Amino acid sequence: MRSRRPIVLVVGGGFAGLAAARALRGADADVALLDRQNHHVFQPLLYQVATASLSPANISAPIRSTLRGVGACQVVLANVVGVDVEAKRVLVDEGSVPYDYLVLAAGVRHDYFGRDEWAGVAPGLKTIEDATEIRRRMLLAFESAEHEGDAASRRAALTFAIVGGGPTGVELAGAIKGIASKTLPKEYRNIDTTTARVILFEGGPRLLGGFPEASSQRALQDLERMGVEVRLGALVSDVRTDAVVVGDETIGVQNVFWAAGVKASPIAETLGAPLDRAGRVIVGEDLSVPDRPEIFVVGDLASFTPEGSGRALPGVAQVAMQMGKHAGGVIREEIAGRGAAARARAFRYRDRGSMAVIGKNRAIAVLGEKEFSGFVAWSLWACVHVAFLVGFRNRLRVMLSWVFNWVWNSHDARLIVGEAKLRVRQPEGPGFEPAERPPGS
Repeated sequence: MRSRRPIVLVVGGGFAGLAAARALRGADADVALLDRQNHHVFQPLLYQVATASLSPANISAPIRSTLRGVGACQVVLANVVGVDVEAKRVLVDEGSVPYDYLVLAAGVRHDYFGRDEWAGVAPGLKTIEDATEIRRRMLLAFESAEHEGDAASRRAALTFAIVGGGPTGVELAGAIKGIASKTLPKEYRNIDTTTARVILFEGGPRLLGGFPEASSQRALQDLERMGVEVRLGALVSDVRTDAVVVGDETIGVQNVFWAAGVKASPIAETLGAPLDRAGRVIVGEDLSVPDRPEIFVVGDLASFTPEGSGRALPGVAQVAMQMGKHAGGVIREEIAGRGAAARARAFRYRDRGSMAVIGKNRAIAVLGEKEFSGFVAWSLWACVHVAFLVGFRNRLRVMLSWVFNWVWNSHDARLIVGEAKLRVRQPEGPGFEPAERPPGS
């Protein structure tokens, strides 16, 4: 039998979903958070898992323990596939779940701009699984190059292409070049890891388009000083298992990582609401769906343009958290009978600044009208990210790992998880002999 209390469903255990669930603390309602994973991931530090600086456990936390203090909130492990807005039911693989209020925080996925076949060749970075796959490919590249007898193949193995010059692409490029230059040189005998080639392709005129021009230029300079090749106005037209094509140039490369764009979860299409070009739901001032006041869309899945700005808010953690808190608060107030006043308060985003790390002691930070770079920006970035990690133990472990890495240039999470097959064409080194081929091969 359905409870007499309102049922509030929150879909997604990211920043926005957790903030919404917490804002519903004390509401006279049955609250449930649905997610296909049982853990929350601190996405801004995924690139450090991908580049072996941190282990997955350092940036993850079980959703149940995270919401332990939210009394009436139940956590449900379920894969949400759509919403039946007429019946007010959320569709999951096993059936459907009714709701009176719905907060949709399902997030986004990689966008390959109509070339989805590139996904298997150029993984993106949105989940723990993505991060460990990128780490596997990166570490295997050095292992393959160590025993590669062909010079051209060795060069291709030590070439990393990153598509997209936003924060993820910039951070990945700097981290890969850093580990190749500072951590690995003494661990391989047959190759010079400092010669690893990292190429960052950006289709626009500059890196970090959401940052001020001066900060963008500083990021470019820092990357180039580290040895990263940055190509602006470079549109990748093809991605292959052994090369990328940019214009008329074909570049031999065995590892391509995707950071060029995102598109909304397909769940958005089931709402019948207006969508923007990226498939995100265009929401009203209170973050609800037009003509569906019981449905709120928050986080990366929402397209919200503040009055007078002319530009939708970016898909970053601080936007997601503020949206989730606002939507949860509106629902709580409405259940308490103060809905008119709550609905009248339009969502107002408070920009607390933007940051991106380039490498050791290299970062940029924009706080209000002030711009910082170098060690000061790097320190600010580290403090902010530690503060927003879920769980005291995670904060402590990350701080200790960063101190250790900073002093000794160490990346101790160099675990190859999954298939560890080398891509070696002509093995070279002690103990290697050409494999005998079966008759008729």
